[in-house]
Amino acid sequence: MNAESRVPSPESRPLLVRRLGRQRFESTWHAMEALTDARDEATVDELWLLEHDPVFTLGQAGKPEHLLAPGDIPVVPTNRGGQVTYHGPGQIVGYPLFDLRRIGIGVREFVHRIEQVMIDALADWNIGAERREGAPGIYVAGAKVGALGLRVRHGCTFHGLALNVAMDLEPFLRINPCGYKGLRVTQVLDLGGPSRLAEVEDALVREFCRQFGFDARAADPVIPHSERGRKPASA
Repeated sequence: MNAESRVPSPESRPLLVRRLGRQRFESTWHAMEALTDARDEATVDELWLLEHDPVFTLGQAGKPEHLLAPGDIPVVPTNRGGQVTYHGPGQIVGYPLFDLRRIGIGVREFVHRIEQVMIDALADWNIGAERREGAPGIYVAGAKVGALGLRVRHGCTFHGLALNVAMDLEPFLRINPCGYKGLRVTQVLDLGGPSRLAEVEDALVREFCRQFGFDARAADPVIPHSERGRKPASA
């Protein structure tokens, strides 16, 4: 375990974990925004884990010149931070819908802890991932395995992380990943880890709970309608 790992808070907060399978990016994005806009101080934090249909997404800093040859894969401009990236089957996308004010941390610390979540999860399979100065995400031997693209509105987060597990990496050759020409991209399977997404999701959930002091509770595997003041699921 990395020395920077945190231990859970003595008074763990509930975290609703939704394993959503394969979803379209745009409908998921709009659902995240709806939940974020409707939530209040009583709304329980959630973590959505899923795969997306093939899509290139452009962050707010995204430049069209980093789209080299998208071909038949759609391109969706979005309001997350960062440049251009690819989502597709075999990649875990994690959307933490957290109230940072309740957790008591700022955006920079939030980014740092999410990176640590991925670093510590990959350590289960002796994969030594690390940060790279000035380039959010995590890397193994200079190749990117996990990306970040976040948005915070009224102290609440949406968008999130993408961890390459067992996917077709070819679409990354059609872009400058995260705006870096020639950036190498890798995946968990090629680094000696598992191909089963569920196994990696389990590790990510555990590390989210460790980093943020949550108590994970399985929620219905469906994207929820926005609700105000939802109660925690029963343990």
